Amino acid sequence: MFKKRLLAMVLLLIAIAIGYFVYNSETNPDSRFHFKLGLDLSGGTHLVYRADTNELQAGDIAGAMEALRDVIERRVNLFGVAEPIVQVEEGGIFGGSREERLIVELPGVTDVNEAVKKIGETPLLEFKIGKDTTGLTPEQLKATNVNDLFISTRLTGRYLDSAEVLFDQNTRQPKVLLNFSSEGADIFAEITKANVGKILAIFLDGVPISSPVIRQEITGGKAEITGTFTPNEVKLLVRDLNYGALPVPIELVSTQTIGPSLGEVALHAGIKAGVIAYIVIALFLLIWYRLPGLVAIIALAIYVALNLALFKLIPVTLTAAGIAGFILSLGMAVDANILIFERLKEELRRGKNLDEAASLGFSRAWLSIRDSNLSSIITAIILFWFASNSVIKGFALVFGLGVLTSMLTAITISRSLLRAILLRDGKVGHFLFSSGVSK
Repeated sequence: MFKKRLLAMVLLLIAIAIGYFVYNSETNPDSRFHFKLGLDLSGGTHLVYRADTNELQAGDIAGAMEALRDVIERRVNLFGVAEPIVQVEEGGIFGGSREERLIVELPGVTDVNEAVKKIGETPLLEFKIGKDTTGLTPEQLKATNVNDLFISTRLTGRYLDSAEVLFDQNTRQPKVLLNFSSEGADIFAEITKANVGKILAIFLDGVPISSPVIRQEITGGKAEITGTFTPNEVKLLVRDLNYGALPVPIELVSTQTIGPSLGEVALHAGIKAGVIAYIVIALFLLIWYRLPGLVAIIALAIYVALNLALFKLIPVTLTAAGIAGFILSLGMAVDANILIFERLKEELRRGKNLDEAASLGFSRAWLSIRDSNLSSIITAIILFWFASNSVIKGFALVFGLGVLTSMLTAITISRSLLRAILLRDGKVGHFLFSSGVSK
């Protein structure tokens, strides 16, 4: 009995520590573990773009959409938005073609017109010559903006026809081949002739993505970029060069702006619903299941703390749908306890003592708990995997995590706490471990 109670105390102390982490990380403004809130709770702008992929081969669509996302994400980052979300969603089939969409969420941005204007601008691919930094100290170089170290040229992405991956025949190292248009070839030859030995940096949206050195004048409209590239780095560089501009045309099909006050109302409503649900469930457990009900209430509080900690550590972006999934998972957590307590009551009616009844109740309820929770987890996985909407994915993720955590709290924590407080057999013990109107 001492070991059982010691284990229960350890579990309670761990639970208190987790609860303190959740509280402290949310109230401390310097914490890195604040809850991530979706647009419907924090306010901001939600944009939906339709991508025109009719001109692309089927095998090129995925790469083009990935490049489109990266291009738009770079442009969104220029806003200084805290934790923007840019993601690709695959829609249904319309007229024999599959619709591809790009979802852009900008927390805290309420000027939708300015957001649309900036996102819609064509990203700029530039070639710049490195300045002579002779005489500058390391401290001066560190304080200098990277763009101030380069001089713009006339050569931009409009003169680049394509980029492709090659492998050196001798070293087998990957390299990049640039193919310029006829006009671009003349400009490139002029630039390389006048700047042998200097860096010709390639900038995309003002960010340097490669800095090769000019070895000699390059004519013919072809140039090679060599270096210690990994195959994946070369692949990404070629993709960025080929898709310096938007890889596919996009059309804005939906805009939604949620004010911070509306998001705050939704957040408070979700919290209120969760608190009320917990109180109602706790009252039911206490009235109907007496002492085991009290144990279930404590286990439920531990369940809430564990889930909130997971939301912070993963982290999970909480939306109104996600909070609904969390509240729904509370019911799943209670369901497991109810199965256990009903089995315990049946064993008591068969004349078993409290210790035997508790042990048999847990073991015989486990199969039903396992099967019901497994079916819920499979549903959450399917919903998360096939959903094209981020809100539905958020609901599925929160619900799935809740079901997994409920299995831990119901089987491990509830059992440990209950076995730690088992009373001696007698009228008092049987009354406290009975339920409903039973004596």
